[in-house]
Amino acid sequence: METLNAVDATETAKALIRDLKEEHGNLIFHQSGGCCDGSSPMCLKEGTMMIGAADVKLGEVEGVPFYMHHRQYEYWKHTRLTLDVVEGIGGMFSVEGPRGVRFHIRSEPIK
Repeated sequence: METLNAVDATETAKALIRDLKEEHGNLIFHQSGGCCDGSSPMCLKEGTMMIGAADVKLGEVEGVPFYMHHRQYEYWKHTRLTLDVVEGIGGMFSVEGPRGVRFHIRSEPIK
C-alpha cells in the first residue's frame, strides 16, 4: 500500500497522540466517511478496525498511520489535511473521547 504525505498535525494533536499511545498502545486513525461520526477522524486501538485494499494510507502522525477510504479520498485529494484537537465529544469508538476532546480535521487546497 502506497503511503502519501497528505496529513500533518498541530503540536496539540501530537501531544495528545503521544499520551494516547502511552495509555492504549498502538493506534490507527481512520477518517470517517460521514455516516455515523460526521467527518471526524477516529483514533482507534490497532486491530479494532480492519484496514483493507479500499483504504488509502495518507501518512503517519507520531508514528500512527492515518487512513481514508479511497472513494472519500477522491474528494479530498486536492487538500492538505491538518489533524487538530478541539473540545467536545467525538465518536463513541475513538479513544480520546473520555478526555472531553476530539480530533478534528482542517483542510486547505493544495496550491
